[in-house]
Amino acid sequence: MSDEVKGKVFDHLFTTKGVGKGTGLGLAIARQIIVEKHHGSIDINSTEKEGTEFVITIPVRNRVFFDIL
Repeated sequence: MSDEVKGKVFDHLFTTKGVGKGTGLGLAIARQIIVEKHHGSIDINSTEKEGTEFVITIPVRNRVFFDIL
């Protein structure tokens, strides 16, 4: 993936597909859910013409429950 595409990949309505072949919503929605709702992150590791890896990190909260007697 080129640096130009990497910079736009999470933009609303951005697609690399031809007209009528993609909505450009998938990664924008994924980012919204992971980052805004779960306070996580999505990182991109990519080498052009070799492959791309998306690393999704979602924090886990430790919750302590107490029994009320």
